[in-house]
Parts: sequence; structure tokens; C-alpha cells
Amino acid sequence: MPAPEPRKGTPDPTLTEDEFRRRFLSQFRDPAFGPLAGELDRVAAAAWDAYNHNRKSPLTRKAGPGFADPDYDLAVDWIAARDAIGAAQQRHEDANGPARLLLISSSSRSEHTCPGEMSKTYRLVEIARDVFAGTANIEIEVLELSRLAAEYGRHIHPCKACFSTAAALCHWPCSCYPNYAMGQTQDWMNDIYPKWVEAHGIMIVTPVNWYQAPSPLKLMMDRLVCADGGNPDPTRTHGKDAGRAKEIELEGWDYPKHLAGRLFSVVVHGDAAGVENVRRSIADWLTDMDLIPAGVSAELDRYIGYWKPYATSHDDLDQDLAVQEEVRNAARTLLEAVTAKRAGALVSAGEDLKEPRQK
Repeated sequence: MPAPEPRKGTPDPTLTEDEFRRRFLSQFRDPAFGPLAGELDRVAAAAWDAYNHNRKSPLTRKAGPGFADPDYDLAVDWIAARDAIGAAQQRHEDANGPARLLLISSSSRSEHTCPGEMSKTYRLVEIARDVFAGTANIEIEVLELSRLAAEYGRHIHPCKACFSTAAALCHWPCSCYPNYAMGQTQDWMNDIYPKWVEAHGIMIVTPVNWYQAPSPLKLMMDRLVCADGGNPDPTRTHGKDAGRAKEIELEGWDYPKHLAGRLFSVVVHGDAAGVENVRRSIADWLTDMDLIPAGVSAELDRYIGYWKPYATSHDDLDQDLAVQEEVRNAARTLLEAVTAKRAGALVSAGEDLKEPRQK
């Protein structure tokens, strides 16, 4: 069937130069920048020129051998991210290397910013980390997502849903960022992708925020869509050519599973509602990407201080020795599954079956 034309018609978000300059300069409201007004004016002019001419990726080089179009100009940022993922995959496949475990602390709460107190999520991650730390030949990586709120220059920019236009338009790793023309820089995902790729086991610990996964976790989840069927060769679509991407998908897309085979554990905690649904949705997301559940004890949803005051929630965790031990058991289950899989002793029934409905 012929590929349909990409649908158009949403309002144009292009800014005038005056509005662009107002927004750009608004980040320098501190009086300390006052003596630098002339310099900032010149910087704003350069930024406007980049925006006006849409210089998304000002530094590029020819793709070279191994790509569908070797003469296509690829962003050097994307090439560096691709190379980092390739090195991470080699570490993942090294049978003589350590078992690599990624622990993800998903709360945005931290004593280093407005809440003034650490999260219970962080404490649960530390409980799990202690389990892993007592085992030889283990490498542990903790991804602390609260740094999005507490650390200067940390961003996970939102997914633009390229995949929903056509699977081939979603590149692995994501090529939407950095976008220098739009000021969408300092994106954390190019550092995060290799952490997932090298891992043999992944443990996500998260609170419930308004019946849902917290925003830092959801941002990361959305930006991992490219790991589930994403296109590893942007030259095939000549960057973001939506029409060509539709043609490629309709010709037959193989939906490569770039994170398949990693094992996972999910621990969800809350105070009043939502833990079961959030745990299920995260587990469903991971299994849809062909990650493997480590076992029943590795998936946990619990209330800590059920309907009690927030002010005493850490005290409630102190007293809840059962949930602390359940988190340890989740970690032990993940570690046992990772060890068995690396030894070739883990059986996952049906793992070699071909999924008839790819999407």
C-alpha cells in the first residue's frame, strides 16, 4: 500500500525575534548579570540566528561505512551516543565481566532541594544496594532521578512521539536531542541509555505520585521508546523525513528489541492509593520491551504509613521491618535470576516465540 502523507495543520509555534529575545534573556534576571548586558545582547543575537535558521545539530560529519547512506551528515552528538551504547553492549556480553545491576531511584524528592528531606525511595534503594554489595563480581550503578530537580543542568526532555508517526522515524538512540536551535540541550538520556544497555538486571524503585509514576521516571520511560523497535540508522530516513519513514515501516519493519533479555525487579510504595496499578504498568512496560521478570518476589507493591501523616512517614518506614525485608527479597530474587541467566541455567518459557502483533 502507498504510504499516506504526514498529516499537517497544528498551529505554528515559531516565535518572533522580540519574543525569542525576551524568553532567552529572562534566564539572566539576577542583577549580577547587569554589567554583562552588552555581552548578553550579542549572545542573544547569536542564539536567535541559530533558532531562526534551525541549526538543530550544528556539528556533523559524514555517516561513513555501515550506514544506508554513508554520505549523510550525522550529528556528532548522536554518533557519540551510538558509540557509547555499542561499548555498553560489549560490556553486557562479556561473559568474564561482572554482573551489572542498575538500581533506579525514581522519586524527585531530595533534601538538596525544596522538600528538605530525602525520599523513602532512596532509602529502599540503599537497602537493595546492601544486598548486592555483599556479593562478589557485581558492579552496581545507582541512577538517582531526583537529580533532575536538584542538580544544575540536568534535563530529560520530553519524547516527541516520533514512533507514532512511523517506527523508523524513532532513532536508537534518540536523535531528537540535543536541539541547539531550540535551546533543548543538556539532555541526560545519552548518559542513561548505556546504563540500561550494559545492565544484566534492572531494579526500579518508585513512589506513587497522584496515582501514577512520578514525572522523572515517566520522562525516562517515554524516552526509552526508541529501545523498543527504534531505528539504529538515521540515514535510512535522512534524519526526520516523516514521509520516508512511513514508506519504510509499510515495506516491513522488524521492530528490533534493543534491551531484550535483561532481567527486572519493580518495587512500588505509596501512602494511600495506586501502588498495584503503578507496579503493574511498569512491569507491563518492561515485559513489552522483552525484558524478563526476575520472579514473583522481585515485584512488590506496598503501602508505608497507610493514611498516616506525611510528617512521620520516615518513622513509619523505620518501623516497617517487613517491607524492608521484602525489598531485600526482591533484590535477592533479581540477583539469583541474573546469576542463573549468565550461567545459562535460567529457563524462561516461551522466550523464543515470535510475537505475531508487532508495535
